[in-house]
Amino acid sequence: MNTAVETLSATRVKLSIEVAADEMKPSIDAAYKRIAAAINVPGFRKGKVPQAIIDQRVGREAVIDEAMNDVISNAYADAVRDNELRVLGQPEVDIAEFVDGQPLSFTAEVEVRPEITLPEYKGIAVSVDDVEASEADIEAQVERLRERFGSLKPVERAVEDGDFIVIDLSSAYEGEAIEEATAAGLSYQVGSGDLLDGLDDAIIGLEAGASGTLTTRLRAGEWVDKDVEVTVEVKSVRERILPELNDEFAQMASEFDTFAELHAQISEQTVEIKKIEQALQARNKIGDALLELVEIPIPEGIVKAEVDEHLQGEGRMEDDVHRAEVDVDVRKAIAQQFLLDEIAKAEDIQASETELTEYLIRQASRYGMAPDQFVQEVVRAGQVASFVGEVVRGKAMAFVLENAAITDASGRTVDLKALDASDDDHDGHDHEGHNH
Repeated sequence: MNTAVETLSATRVKLSIEVAADEMKPSIDAAYKRIAAAINVPGFRKGKVPQAIIDQRVGREAVIDEAMNDVISNAYADAVRDNELRVLGQPEVDIAEFVDGQPLSFTAEVEVRPEITLPEYKGIAVSVDDVEASEADIEAQVERLRERFGSLKPVERAVEDGDFIVIDLSSAYEGEAIEEATAAGLSYQVGSGDLLDGLDDAIIGLEAGASGTLTTRLRAGEWVDKDVEVTVEVKSVRERILPELNDEFAQMASEFDTFAELHAQISEQTVEIKKIEQALQARNKIGDALLELVEIPIPEGIVKAEVDEHLQGEGRMEDDVHRAEVDVDVRKAIAQQFLLDEIAKAEDIQASETELTEYLIRQASRYGMAPDQFVQEVVRAGQVASFVGEVVRGKAMAFVLENAAITDASGRTVDLKALDASDDDHDGHDHEGHNH
């Protein structure tokens, strides 16, 4: 096999590959065997049909077509390995006209990881906010706990902010009903803003049985950029009754006997939350500082594929403003992944079996799956290497953080132990999932 590599850009190469006729023979023989096992020919046992009979019945051309995928796939994989290419995504293959018995020639254009000259990543200095848990922060945590133990009471009055209501929705565009935006018996908390823009203004002041209308834009699908007419009917109204903040509440909501003890614990938890927020701020700032130290070419095809996948999942393929926002985020994530992978390589950072297992268990919990079931899905999908990469990148970032100079706004050195509690929610997404 002869191979030539042409560099098209910092992130794209073109492989020109020629496979000799005799090198194709194993794939062609395997194709004959597969076809022999799949056809019935009188006088021959299944799987024992001679090649000459297959040529008569099926045609030599069909055999070559059957073998071609194997030939190209194997030759491409060998060329990638022999030239030590770090490919991303699937190649674009162009096959020259093939004559049976002659060499097979084809080209494969594919995106590759760029070569990166590592910047000085030890000793990066950043400043983060002080850890300050204000009384308002603490009371917000108390209120969240209080709401968890509240009850809903039906009321006969107009809708107010914070009420829990049941509504019917019907939508139309230029007089034509929109089935996917029509629903009955929807539960909604007024003020949450998680249904439709402008909905709260249309329903506040309405009583059960009354209807209101609004013009809005749906948040997904083909209607994101069109003005849609929505009619909403209030079916029922309930208000949340919150328990008194006293010793009885403390005993109901916690293991404490007094509200003072509960309040003290919530104060401590709020401080811990602030420490984690500070640690994440440090991580984000150092990540940004790393990317400012080096220019990293980004493969355009990988960016487009990931942005399209994201927008398609949201039903917002035509939302150009959102596309631009996602594009920025994807480019940043890919650049950081490339950089962390190079740091891991330079520092010989690897993932142990224990670390991978612990990471998979945490991920299984996030997806609400049993660990064994989650691992089986990961293996079945061929994503083990992807998760190993995520663990390694997490360790590489931890290494950079350990060697950074992080101070708070008051000039105090920051201890990043709090970051351990939140690492599994902020690991880099693996863009190697598209590899050949």
